[in-house]
Amino acid sequence: MAPYSSPSSRGSGIARPVVSAAMLTLCALTLSACGSEDKADAADAGTAVTTRVTDATGTKVKVPATPERVVALSEMDLDASLALGVEPVGLTAGRGRKGAPQYLADQAKSIPVVGAVTGPDIEKVVQAEPDVILAGQLADEQVLAQLRKIAPTVATIDDTKDWKKALQLTGTTLGKADEAEKFLADYGTRAAALRSDLGDQAGASVSVARYSAKGTAVMQQGVFISDVLKDLGFERPGIQNDKGEGHSTPLSDENLQEIDGDWLFIGSLDAGTDADLLGELARKPAYQQLGAVRQKHATVVDGRRWTSLGGAQAAVSVLDDIRKAMVK
Repeated sequence: MAPYSSPSSRGSGIARPVVSAAMLTLCALTLSACGSEDKADAADAGTAVTTRVTDATGTKVKVPATPERVVALSEMDLDASLALGVEPVGLTAGRGRKGAPQYLADQAKSIPVVGAVTGPDIEKVVQAEPDVILAGQLADEQVLAQLRKIAPTVATIDDTKDWKKALQLTGTTLGKADEAEKFLADYGTRAAALRSDLGDQAGASVSVARYSAKGTAVMQQGVFISDVLKDLGFERPGIQNDKGEGHSTPLSDENLQEIDGDWLFIGSLDAGTDADLLGELARKPAYQQLGAVRQKHATVVDGRRWTSLGGAQAAVSVLDDIRKAMVK
């Protein structure tokens, strides 16, 4: 604001132009501010710069309408982003790996690692300069608060861990909603075709297990692979019809019959050590006595795609594996 000048002041003829210029400057600044507010309003309406999404926790987040620098902090986020044609500028390493999960390694070979399964490296996330952070199922409020100071942060995975819902939310967040719907439609078409081509194996009892140095574990309800098998109309044997307490349920050799079914798909997370252990499992009498094994209906699969967190591209690859094993 211009300094106050008394009307009786001797220099009033000079003071008036000064006041006038100051007022003009103030008006210009005011008009500029009004223009900025109009742009912000347009952005809030989702017509230009930003849009609002409601994430998997119910939190409303304002994000760029077309993000250019995306950090993916879960395997499912990375899978979904790549499926939608977006290459992130940072990723979380896969379980037991220094980089992306093996099935995404070629697509993600140039993407820097900014965290591990245990959580993000905040300094590396900052260095990636993201304009959006996909936070998967991250629930640590302190870490989320740190991430939100860096860029808009969207939790993409809810308690159901449904990869389809996560893909749709990721699509909305990245300005790729149409691409997400197209992917899901294509997946549905492929699943329906496979279900039809199964012939007399349609509705078979299908078991999925993981093997590692810790032993055998079975996949129950509430995880990625069980959702894919449900899309195909398969039955599940025994406890695999129930929701597990964790991601997978450990079994002793005495309870190995829990992984039996008309068909058995078993995998490991590591292509080296764990894969060698599968040979040891195959020599165990309890394994050899399984009906699926005796019928030659036991198939070794990539556990990183079948028995991990999963995602859009992982789901399509599972359809391919099942077709190869079960469709004659």
